[in-house]
Amino acid sequence: MNLVLAFFAGMFLTNGVPHLVSGIAGKSHMTLLAKNSSALTNVVWAYMNFFLGIWVLNLSGGNLATLFSLDNYSLSFLVGSLFMAISNAWLFSNPNARFPWFKK
Repeated sequence: MNLVLAFFAGMFLTNGVPHLVSGIAGKSHMTLLAKNSSALTNVVWAYMNFFLGIWVLNLSGGNLATLFSLDNYSLSFLVGSLFMAISNAWLFSNPNARFPWFKK
């Protein structure tokens, strides 16, 4: 179970990065709330991802030291991070990207 939690911690922490960068740069970016969320919404969304990722990381019994140990736990975290990075790259490189619940 700890490996699954580490995977999700990697996903949440990685997902916060593009939202934080977009928000700090003053640009809109898609969130689960809207296709073009404001910069402020993206900063808040990024920190929600960071807090959730840190919480899940702690819940799984992990910490920063375990992430750099290159054991099964850290590899699971990195696979989750890679999965989210590739998913974000694929989704956000499409100019018509939208979540299914957004109206056309």
